[in-house]
Amino acid sequence: MIKKSILMVIAVLAIGFYSNRAFAQAAATAPTGDLVVTLSGNADYNVTAALIRAANLGATLKGAGPYTIIAPSNIALAALPSGKLDSLMADPAKLAAVLKGHVIVGKFDKAELIKTLGSGTPTLPTIDGNKLTLSVTDKHLTFTDAQGNHAKVIAFDILGTNGVVIGIDGVLTR
Repeated sequence: MIKKSILMVIAVLAIGFYSNRAFAQAAATAPTGDLVVTLSGNADYNVTAALIRAANLGATLKGAGPYTIIAPSNIALAALPSGKLDSLMADPAKLAAVLKGHVIVGKFDKAELIKTLGSGTPTLPTIDGNKLTLSVTDKHLTFTDAQGNHAKVIAFDILGTNGVVIGIDGVLTR
């Protein structure tokens, strides 16, 4: 029990230490729009906003929420295998299924994610009914989906009026 507590404290400290750069990138400013507007105005995540609109999820994610979008960066989306993004864009239902695996009901900013990690059950339900698991991998907070796809957090606390965006370096639920 003590070993587990010590490991959790070390994990929380490591996340705090190694994520200061990511947190500074998304320094909390007063949100000026909903999550879709926030993503659209962010040069690192505007492709995710376009995908949300193409999947007809804009109305949902403009709703009251709160939501947490675990958003792949533009670089992560560009790194998908050749033709994968085009294939998803051609099938809005399949694209919506992928994106729903990146949306959590509730607002999970950096502090809430760390609290969840330390809770002993570090899983968060997505709006499609699946779960994302939190862990610390290579000194980074990592999300893993039910299929084993994983991505590291690269940006915290990009605030919208109806939730928060957490930036990741990969695509989940492919």
